[in-house]
Amino acid sequence: MSDDKILTVTELTKQIKGVLELGFTNVWIQGEISNFKLHSSGHVYFTLKDTGSQISVVMWKSRAAQLIFRPNDGMKVMVRGNITVYEPRGNYQIDCFQLQPIGKGELQQAFEQLKQKLFAEGLFEEEYKKPLPEFPQKIGIVTSPTGAAIKDIISVLSRRFPSIEVFLVPVKVQGIGAAEEIAEAIDDLNKQNLVDVMIIGRGGGSLEDLWAFNEEIVARAVFASNIPVISAVGHEIDFSISDFVADLRAPTPSAAAELAVKDKNEVVELIRNFCYTMSNSMINSIESYKNTISNLTQSYSFNKPHDLLRQRSQQIDELQHRLNRNMLHSFSMTKQRTQFLSARIKSINPKSVLKRGYAIIRQESTIVSSVKKSIPLKSATIEFYDGIINAEIFGREKNVKKRD
Repeated sequence: MSDDKILTVTELTKQIKGVLELGFTNVWIQGEISNFKLHSSGHVYFTLKDTGSQISVVMWKSRAAQLIFRPNDGMKVMVRGNITVYEPRGNYQIDCFQLQPIGKGELQQAFEQLKQKLFAEGLFEEEYKKPLPEFPQKIGIVTSPTGAAIKDIISVLSRRFPSIEVFLVPVKVQGIGAAEEIAEAIDDLNKQNLVDVMIIGRGGGSLEDLWAFNEEIVARAVFASNIPVISAVGHEIDFSISDFVADLRAPTPSAAAELAVKDKNEVVELIRNFCYTMSNSMINSIESYKNTISNLTQSYSFNKPHDLLRQRSQQIDELQHRLNRNMLHSFSMTKQRTQFLSARIKSINPKSVLKRGYAIIRQESTIVSSVKKSIPLKSATIEFYDGIINAEIFGREKNVKKRD
């Protein structure tokens, strides 16, 4: 026996685990799925194999729930993850972070599945589409800095509106990590808030080449963007998930540039029309005011203000004279009526009647208006116009005896 330390199986497994897990992180592996199993816990287990080897793969529930397609045996895929060791059995496996299909059939199936999912969530609804600014000053472009798309876009923008500011955010547009870069670029442009509209896209290619724009992470970044997004992926016949989510779909990158800005000649012509219309409107207004002023300056009132003032003063005098005359007449009529009523009041005054020799006889504070109403053997008062005397009534047929 050697003096070297003898390891237990567990100790050896832990050392192997440390070497593998530190040495193989975030790796991409390509192969074919076999023995696919969706556990009741929600975790996914399968074997990834090629013609010469195989490796176990585990995808935990939280990541499996985000899959954009339904994996099955025989499907060719790309797996991204870390190499880990399952100690109880001493097996190494892939802890899968990301799973992508390979091949047109698988990609088309994944495309349709994600399309249906996002459609059901409402990400394609017109009510969420933001209008493009009519005259943007700054445009953000998310694409490859070396591809044909950026050249076509800049060429069109320079021809149509040379003064426009262009902000290029260079990204990978295909291959591993492209979708993450595109989504991050969209988020960065929104955080910086430097542009008025955004174009994302690339030139033509196969379904595999365009696949980054079919990733869910890109679709959700486009939907969450506060800046209007134009999607220009591939050729006119190509459709991507980002086309459905974007505020506007352009058939090509060049068309996206044409949709983003107006032609400078059209804008200049529009400004000329506005200037012509404003100029004519101002000229017409000035002529109208000139005519109005001319009519005013030629009017009698403008040229003979003193005469007009005298006429108004004379009218005031006439009105004042008429007012005074009406008031005097009204006072006279009132005075006559007052005098008439005063004479009538005086004529029915009892004092005036008494002056003519009449008298008022009262018994027990009651006026005796007839012989029948007199009370014999009762004292009475006789009121004359110049005083009152006391008397006593002895009988109705006797003369009233004057008492001292």
